[in-house]
Amino acid sequence: MSLRYSFALILLIITSDILFAQADSLSQRKTAVLIKKLTGEIKFDGIPDEVAWKEIPAFRLVMHSPVFGKYPTEETDVRITYDDHYLYIAGKLYYKDPSMIRSSSYKRDYQGMGSDWFGILLDTYNDKENSMAFFTTPEGLRLDANIQRDAVTRLPTDLPMNISWNAFWDVLTKIGPDGWSAEIRVPISSLRFQNKNGEVRMGLTIERWIPSKNEITVYPAIPPNWGPNSVMKPSQSQEIVFNGIKPDKPLYIAPYVLAGYETRYGLNESETGYTRSGKPDFEAGLDVKYGISETLVMDVTVNTDFAQVEADDQQINLTRYSLYFPEKRMFFLERASVFDFSLGGNSNLFYSRRIGLSNIGGMPEPVRILGGARITGRIKNWDVGFLDMQTAPLKEKLSSGITETLIPSENFGALRFRRQVINDNSYVGAMFTSRLGADGSYNLAYGVDGIIRVFGNDYLDVRWSQTFEDGNINNSLKDPTFLQVLWERRTNKGIIYSLGYSQSGANFNPGIGFEMMNDYSVLRATLGYGWISDEKSKLHSHSIESRAIYRRYIDDGTLMNFTNFTGWEFQTKNQWQGNINLVYNYDNLRDSLTISPDELYMVPGEYSYLSIRANITSPMSKPFYAMFMTESGQYFDGNRISFRIQPTLSLSKHFELGGTYNFDHVSVSKRNASMTNHIVGIKALYMLNTKLSVNAFVQYNTSFGGVISNLRLRYNPREGNDFYIVFDEDRNTDLSREVPVLPAYNFRTIMIKYNYTFNL
Repeated sequence: MSLRYSFALILLIITSDILFAQADSLSQRKTAVLIKKLTGEIKFDGIPDEVAWKEIPAFRLVMHSPVFGKYPTEETDVRITYDDHYLYIAGKLYYKDPSMIRSSSYKRDYQGMGSDWFGILLDTYNDKENSMAFFTTPEGLRLDANIQRDAVTRLPTDLPMNISWNAFWDVLTKIGPDGWSAEIRVPISSLRFQNKNGEVRMGLTIERWIPSKNEITVYPAIPPNWGPNSVMKPSQSQEIVFNGIKPDKPLYIAPYVLAGYETRYGLNESETGYTRSGKPDFEAGLDVKYGISETLVMDVTVNTDFAQVEADDQQINLTRYSLYFPEKRMFFLERASVFDFSLGGNSNLFYSRRIGLSNIGGMPEPVRILGGARITGRIKNWDVGFLDMQTAPLKEKLSSGITETLIPSENFGALRFRRQVINDNSYVGAMFTSRLGADGSYNLAYGVDGIIRVFGNDYLDVRWSQTFEDGNINNSLKDPTFLQVLWERRTNKGIIYSLGYSQSGANFNPGIGFEMMNDYSVLRATLGYGWISDEKSKLHSHSIESRAIYRRYIDDGTLMNFTNFTGWEFQTKNQWQGNINLVYNYDNLRDSLTISPDELYMVPGEYSYLSIRANITSPMSKPFYAMFMTESGQYFDGNRISFRIQPTLSLSKHFELGGTYNFDHVSVSKRNASMTNHIVGIKALYMLNTKLSVNAFVQYNTSFGGVISNLRLRYNPREGNDFYIVFDEDRNTDLSREVPVLPAYNFRTIMIKYNYTFNL
């Protein structure tokens, strides 16, 4: 990319207020539904039977699936109102036969489809891209989540939402002889929105799930043209209007105290054995959320701790690409989409797991976060995000008593600007990141991006980024830069196509980002066709598709690899889902690819091979469901069998049992080399009620010869008030596999944590 083009794109961002002033007038012409303010008294008890509720107009839902547009098989009455302090949502979920009501869990943020669901998605800024989800079941459990990127996922395994995000809100439900009812109460202080001349516009979607009939009803009438995520798309929501509503400026102060003990074994200096060390841990910290203005919120954290966060799933890597682990820490999840700057797939210019987590020896190691601040929200037409965090140095005490600094104290910064242009679904933006070490090391990055809805479902996505760091001199625009241009049709109905080009230089290194690989250029193309089936078919939707990826080494332009996926994807009306693909690979390995240390590696050379990749998921509305994934066939100059089984069994509302089993076997007969690996995970969840739960997660990985255990007890009497007891252990199962003999366990910790939120 030339400097002239880069300057033109930056100029477009700066002058967009002038160039695209017409966008606001377009949105103002949309017909919006007026939400009526509450004039009478209501009792918040889960039964919306007061006179005041009857004066509120009802929303009528339409069937989304299994057959779009049909009249629902069950009646649903939904009403929405507000006063100076709360937004109220009331639902009467009727059943001709109440025995068909399903409720299978007490778990907070339970995602299973075995329970009836009712709730709303609220695009509070009416930006057609982000929304908040508030859902409940007949047992009154709470599920809240952030919807991002208009529910467009970059990979088939991605979720379109962050379920780890939590807000302050209440819900009460009641099961009766004609169905069940719910009242949801969301404090105005939990919502951020813009007030223009006394009027507030938002986007609204209402959804009901009836598992006994595999039926989704929705308002407004959103067609299933975008696949299973169609209902979640903020761009398809109904605009609603509030008059006289004013956002509060929230002030939440949440201190925590923690006490625990950690035991750890480390290799002594002579490397002849392991020494045991143990230390008590007493900590205190503070989180503060403050509304700076009607549209900006600041989060401040001091001595941040994430000890209660659940463990990552174990993975084994059979590719040349880096493994990605999702963020689970709540501080980084709220309005996380503001900081999103995609580099393709899971790669991103900002990856919050770089903050407070190291990767020494291939295992994530916590790094103390001394504190930091984050500001998110909107200034006029701009979505803005600012983050600054400071971490302490990571040190290791050797058996000789000498303390060694492994990682210096670091400062992490991110600044993001983004705004709508041209139409409701088009954006331009810029981002800057920094990583500054106390030892003088630094990494800086900037990027500009634009997503333009050209027409219909056709989008043009353009991104440019460049990095600077100590030890590298940027004497060209090729090595330290990233470029992506993508044209795609975002739909699952009719013709499906995309064409894109991207490149990443050998010295492009986003210091607080994630990149699966660098030193490449790639051309991608997709062509397919999708069908929404008629009422008589057992299929709900299906599609055929062929994807081609041609990747080259950027330094000399030689082929790195070519991959083609050609296959069929389907969803039935009773919720079976799956796909099968024939995968062709042509690889040119410059360097050896290590599959398993001291066991198996692929030697440099050219390889051509075929495999089958398939996924299938049984209906999640049943008490027992399972996901099965496999990729098997030829693998470089050998063969591969890989599969993953993930069953889940809901024994009752109180007990859920789940597991994962990963099997990988790679063999190269002509070199008499092979590798077999098993990863077994067991999850058990006991829920006394919606407030008290115990969660156990045990993983066994044969490649590491170890068992990782995570046990958590959580008591959550109300939002922002939590008591945790957490036990973690990393245990070795084959002590003699290394010299010197390994200890029985690498580390073991037990921790008690309590936090309380003051709403001032």
